[in-house]
Amino acid sequence: MTRRVVVIAVAALLGLVAGAGLTMAVQRDTRAPSPGPARVLAAPRTTPETPTAFLVWVPRGLPRGFASTVATVPKIAATTVVAEDDTWLRRSWTAGGELVDHPPAGYRIPIDTAAVDPATFAAFVPPAERPDVASLSEGAAILGATSAALRGLGPGSVLDVGGQTLRVAAVLPDQLVGAAELVVSSRTGARIGVEHDRYMLVQPSRGRRMTPDAFRARIARFLPASLEINRAVQVRAPGDTPFFRAGDAVLPPVMVKTLFGEFAARRGRRPGTLQIDPAWTAAHLVTTHVPLLGQVTCNRQIVPQLTAAMRQVKRRTPANAVRSFDGCYVPRFIGWSNENMLSYHSWGIAFDLNAQRNVRGETPRQDPRLVRILGRYGFEWGGTWIVPDGNHFEFHRTVPAGA
Repeated sequence: MTRRVVVIAVAALLGLVAGAGLTMAVQRDTRAPSPGPARVLAAPRTTPETPTAFLVWVPRGLPRGFASTVATVPKIAATTVVAEDDTWLRRSWTAGGELVDHPPAGYRIPIDTAAVDPATFAAFVPPAERPDVASLSEGAAILGATSAALRGLGPGSVLDVGGQTLRVAAVLPDQLVGAAELVVSSRTGARIGVEHDRYMLVQPSRGRRMTPDAFRARIARFLPASLEINRAVQVRAPGDTPFFRAGDAVLPPVMVKTLFGEFAARRGRRPGTLQIDPAWTAAHLVTTHVPLLGQVTCNRQIVPQLTAAMRQVKRRTPANAVRSFDGCYVPRFIGWSNENMLSYHSWGIAFDLNAQRNVRGETPRQDPRLVRILGRYGFEWGGTWIVPDGNHFEFHRTVPAGA
């Protein structure tokens, strides 16, 4: 896969991460297939008014019937459900027909794709953007702003995703599309493999006040006991989180790609695993020694930060603060299930510590000093999530050298 150089500078990323950049070169010898006539497209808007809404999500996806029950709660004016899955990009072309994405034979590029009902989703974007959302009903697609910059694509470009040819109608700010790379209609989503309802947006009735805690308490009783450790719901108010999406405590995949590179992959022989393009692993992974952890294989860009953090852990915590290191680069889906999104272990930017004493869903037992030090060095801890994953740490922000 060859690409042209694109330097990513996205306003939504400021304050979260720094120094984002990705080198790409473009192959230009194949014309795009035509998915049908292109409509007249306006230039993307980048400073829309943000509507008032609440984010509601449940770990591993909304249970059947949950969203429709929430919609019946008094004081709710509008709701919409967003499905989200990784789809697989085979080719892409500019509006002029020049080939952009061309992964190696047998591999595809995973794309974080959201599927929405255009009729109900329109209530959650400003009026100026609603015609673009309506175009999804005609089989068009929308790119998020960071995704468009990463790909070097814009309105009128064409993507071959999941065996379907999609024309891009518009590019919208990341904040309006939950930082998804690609947005399609629910009907198109069903054809390309986007079928798991991940979150919903809720708009209170005009003049009605709603607090996240009160609303969470009100709807938590609708969750079935069959969810077991995933029987939890998160509610976020405007301003609580940079992007309205499921798992909002971590960086969206498109931001991970701008920082750590985009790979092509294929499903592994074992369920829940991936085989990643060897050229990508050779360029982005390194096997080295890190204090307390021993030999690790991680994305080379996090190694300086991780090494500095673990040196501090060695100096400032008891000798048994790190009892086991349980892996960094592990190409797989979350929970080892193809039903879930890609794990950030696939980029080599997540790592697990003391897994035997910190099982997902159980009360974490990490040394607080270990957690604080890793947090200062930019690593998010899963122990604070609504379903705690106490052994899990992952990159969240860049920390300057010597910090």
